[in-house]
Amino acid sequence: MKKILLAAAVLALSVGGIPPVQAQNAEETGFTRQEIENIVREYLLANPQILYEVQAEYEKQQRQAQREASRQVIAQEAERIFNSSHDGVLGNPDGDVTVVEFFDYNCGYCKRALGDLDTLVKDDGDLRFVLKEFPVLGNDSRDAHVVSMAFRSLMPEKYDAFHRRLLSGSGRANEESAIKIALELGADETELRAAMEKPEIMEAFRDTYALADQLQITGTPSYVVGDEVVFGAVGSEQIREHIETARQ
Repeated sequence: MKKILLAAAVLALSVGGIPPVQAQNAEETGFTRQEIENIVREYLLANPQILYEVQAEYEKQQRQAQREASRQVIAQEAERIFNSSHDGVLGNPDGDVTVVEFFDYNCGYCKRALGDLDTLVKDDGDLRFVLKEFPVLGNDSRDAHVVSMAFRSLMPEKYDAFHRRLLSGSGRANEESAIKIALELGADETELRAAMEKPEIMEAFRDTYALADQLQITGTPSYVVGDEVVFGAVGSEQIREHIETARQ
């Protein structure tokens, strides 16, 4: 039993579970360093599942720490996250719950998640859905999002149609394909290209990148619902659960 407890103590030390003073006390039990290492090795070989348990607990604690950090950011930066003038809004603009999606027009998962947006907005008349343009997949994405931002500034009433057409397109979104859709929806090309040069667009991107970094968002789609960050294309049902939690 003494050996098992010693092995557990040293193992805990190896994953940061006990302070150094306790490790020193463990070594003062009369065992040599080599004996301690042998005991730990034998214990782990006989009980390898403990490594999985330790890893699982570590990951659980990391996720909890990440959630708590994100909640603090959401509380501090709520206006930038939920009410930025740079973002498009779909659904009910006066809804009682807001879902914020960080997306990229060339993200395959975002394309598949478009159906989730449609389902959620259609089924929930009190849902406000914010689209935070987050080009992270190269120059084509950035250029397509520049056109998107410019188009929305000129024709906000048709932004919904523009967004759906560009995101659901089969080819890679870029400046050319985005401009084509904008013109088909009635935009004036001269005005559109002038709007694309406005510095506010790049300022909006920088602000979104900064928020994503604070929220530990590295991929798309990612969502903010209430005080939670939801990573990945998790489907409408899981997002709906977060919406209901936010309402409660």
